[in-house]
Amino acid sequence: MNPTIIVGSGLAGYGLLRELKNHQYPSPITLITADGGESYYKPNLSALQTKKKTAKQLIMATAAKMAQDMEAEILTHTQVTAIDTANHHLTLDDGQIKPYHKLVLAIGASPVRLPLTGDGAGEVLSVNNLADYSVFEERLAQARRVAIIGPGLIGVEFANDLLQSHRTVAVIGPIPWPISNLLPEPVGRALQQIMRDNGTSWHLQTSNGPINKHDSGYSIVLENNSVVEADLVLSAVGIRANLQLATQSGLKTNRGIVTDRWLQTSAPDVFALGDCAEVDGQNLPFVQPLLIGTRALAATLAGQPEEVRYPPMPVSIKTSLYPLVVLPPKTNVGRWVFEGSAATGLVGRFMTHADRLAGFVLSGDRISEKEKLMEEYPP
Repeated sequence: MNPTIIVGSGLAGYGLLRELKNHQYPSPITLITADGGESYYKPNLSALQTKKKTAKQLIMATAAKMAQDMEAEILTHTQVTAIDTANHHLTLDDGQIKPYHKLVLAIGASPVRLPLTGDGAGEVLSVNNLADYSVFEERLAQARRVAIIGPGLIGVEFANDLLQSHRTVAVIGPIPWPISNLLPEPVGRALQQIMRDNGTSWHLQTSNGPINKHDSGYSIVLENNSVVEADLVLSAVGIRANLQLATQSGLKTNRGIVTDRWLQTSAPDVFALGDCAEVDGQNLPFVQPLLIGTRALAATLAGQPEEVRYPPMPVSIKTSLYPLVVLPPKTNVGRWVFEGSAATGLVGRFMTHADRLAGFVLSGDRISEKEKLMEEYPP
């Protein structure tokens, strides 16, 4: 029998490999990855300074160890260049043709690249994997002032982490308060103040212009005409599903590789999983939906079809200076009701006009109340 092939060695790819082993999956499995195939927990990349760990210390297992433990073939530093869905085979970058029985695309997402200008634009870093962080780590050793373009979740988590290493951080972006796509204003403003008190300067409701090099680092000219000086510049403006391989192979794509609730793509025997997948209209680049997907897909591949069903999924944000948990409301029709103190912790409930809980946010000392709020949340 031809192997089941998984493309990608992130949380989705290796997570599926583990689940298939638990199911005693009978088909041989090959995992193909463009990088070294190290197993590590990617969300911790934005918390390594807090944990006082290096990129190398984040590695839990090498590709060779994963191959041995998972009883799978793992091909590292290998790119898939084409998928022939009609004939069930892949073309690799060395020209090799690999036939497949089932194919799973767990190819993740990549950082959004801004059209930066200035003679320092080419030296702006993004961090999306272990190799990226290794470069960031090396440059960070000589940097005391870090500028982060992007006041959303990823940028703010990195800012919080860098403050733990006693660096100063400037955060730049057009939104009115940090993580404004997830956090209501009172909580976002409280986070902003606490991080300001710990060494963050905020440059919000403006965007960066040219990034220019000089002897002592970089000057970033903002659209409001102010200037931010930094030793290192990090772009963290979000991620976008990797779609090129799927699109050129004729698979249906939108914000992600389009799948049904069984993670089946538009081609027979081809599935998509994790950050690259748009599952029944939803592209959710968070850990919990990814884990739900790996369990469901493993069961489906093992002959016990299981559709993906998402329960309410609160997001824990890694801001240790001001811990946050948020379950964003899926409607704008309603009102936020708050209790507690902005400084020590808030509980916010988003109530519909029928006085039903439709979302919540917890901050600071109040995050321990998550289970209580989940009990209040209607089925």
